[in-house]
Amino acid sequence: MAKILLFGLDCALADELSRVLRQLGQNVSVTSKHTVLEASDADVIFAGSDDLSDALAASPKRPVIVASRLPEVKAWLSALEAGAADYCGAPFEAAQLRWLLNSALAA
Repeated sequence: MAKILLFGLDCALADELSRVLRQLGQNVSVTSKHTVLEASDADVIFAGSDDLSDALAASPKRPVIVASRLPEVKAWLSALEAGAADYCGAPFEAAQLRWLLNSALAA
């Protein structure tokens, strides 16, 4: 079981992502955008695209996956170029998130 931190996601997106991650047996914590993100002990951080640089700076050795309500190729490429480990868009599927976690944790 990994420790997952959801950072800077709107409530609906965080709830949806959290629900699926918990179904996969993950330990999930949610941090608001307005909370200062300190060095995290999370194995994987899911962040909004606007908060990617904060998440990467606060926890540079942890993989950060950008989560979005509207998946777009341009946003996906921008996230990867900025240093994200990956990008996922809603609706979230258990198989998709399992693959993303396995990939991020193996790196």
